[in-house]
Order: sequence, then C-alpha cells, then structure tokens
Amino acid sequence: MDVAPSDLLDFSGKVVLVTGGAAGIGRAVVEAFAERHAKIALVDRDERVTSIATALGGGQRGYVLDVRDEDAVTKTVERIGAEFGKIDILVNNAGIGPLAPAEVYPRAEWDRTIAINLTGMFLVARAVAPGMLARGFGRIVNMASQASVIGIEGHVAYCASKAGIVGMTRCMALEWGPRGVTVNAVSPTVVETELGLTGWTGEKGARARAAIPTRRFAKPWEIAVTVLYLAGDGAAMVNGANLLVDGGYTAV
Repeated sequence: MDVAPSDLLDFSGKVVLVTGGAAGIGRAVVEAFAERHAKIALVDRDERVTSIATALGGGQRGYVLDVRDEDAVTKTVERIGAEFGKIDILVNNAGIGPLAPAEVYPRAEWDRTIAINLTGMFLVARAVAPGMLARGFGRIVNMASQASVIGIEGHVAYCASKAGIVGMTRCMALEWGPRGVTVNAVSPTVVETELGLTGWTGEKGARARAAIPTRRFAKPWEIAVTVLYLAGDGAAMVNGANLLVDGGYTAV
C-alpha cells in the first residue's frame, strides 16, 4: 500500500471547512475531524458557532455566514484561506427542510430551501475550488439525502434540492477530478438530530423505522464516519459517488 492503514483517517495538517457546523450532522462531523487532528473552520449562520469552535480548542475557529449571500461566501472563504493558509477539505452540510404538501407549498419556502440547500452549496464549493485546483488536491463532500433518489411526502422542495445536489456533485467530479479534487455526496436516511427528526416523530416515525431494513434511523456519528472516509486517502478513487447511508431503504 502507498498509505499505511493507520494513516487513512489521520487528518493531521489538513484544514477542513464545515458548513452548518454548529449543530446536528455538522457538529458530529466537526467533532470527528477534531479527534483526528484536523484544523477546522466551522461555518454557520448561528452566532454560537464562534463559541463552539473556541470550546473545541486546538485552534479551531468559527465563522458566522449565511450561505445564500454570495459576496459573504467569497469573503469568508478568502478569510479562512488566509487565516489557515489553505483549505483541503470542504464538507458542504448547511441545509433546511420545511415541509408542506406540494399543492400548497409556499413559494417563499421553496425559494429559501433551494437557496440554502442547493445554491448555497454551489457558492461555497465554487469559492473553495480555485485554491484546491491550484494546489492539485482537494476533497469536497456534499450532504445530500435519500430524498435525492426517492420521493417523500411533504418534502417537495427538500427532495428537489437534494436531487440537485447529486447532479451538481457529478458535474463537479467530472470537471475537477482530473485536477486532483474529488467531489462526492452522502445521502443519509433520517438522522437522529433535531432537524432530521422534524416530521418523523410518534406513529409516523415508528412506521418509517419499520420500513428501513435495519429498523432504525441513523446516528449523527455514523454519517460523520462516512464523511471521514470520503475525505481521507482511502477514498482517493471515489469520485462522483452518491453514497447512500440509509439502512437499505432505497434497496427495497
């Protein structure tokens, strides 16, 4: 092997930017990278992101950002690059999931969901790409969902945004892979976070769990470990993939 197995998940010397890093899956991803010696830039619209970064120690830093703001995205990425010296890994995780039946889904919520979940991911990826491409190395992991490949009642904007993420991921992978930057997506089932469980409590949640072959929802740390794999040296030949972490739900 060119890389020792013990080094595959060692991120010493790597700089990781995680959007939506203050809570849920993003927080689990941040903690997983921190345990493996990465330097992390936590980005979130929640102002608590700065204190969360400070509490992690190790020189981690938090940045308040709304990923819908193109100018702010550009400036924040430039600032992170200047303060850390580079950005090796992007975990594009910021997202929302307001629910309503398609026939009455509010236009404002549609626009907000697409703007954050899809356009925001594009803006951040586009901003980090030039530095990665110039160095000939980068890992981008876009957080999609099982909703990228199936329809889910009440999730019309969410499903559309997540399907768009997969299409975007594949295009970026084709364009940037030859220049050393891999781009992949992770598509979890329902994850046991505050956002993930929205609409999946009580009897509805019980039915949803029963429909998954593993009979449960995913844990945040399970998604974090998947992200670590795609960001590590062991996944250097994985490019343009949409890795489903859904307990086999979409295999049924």
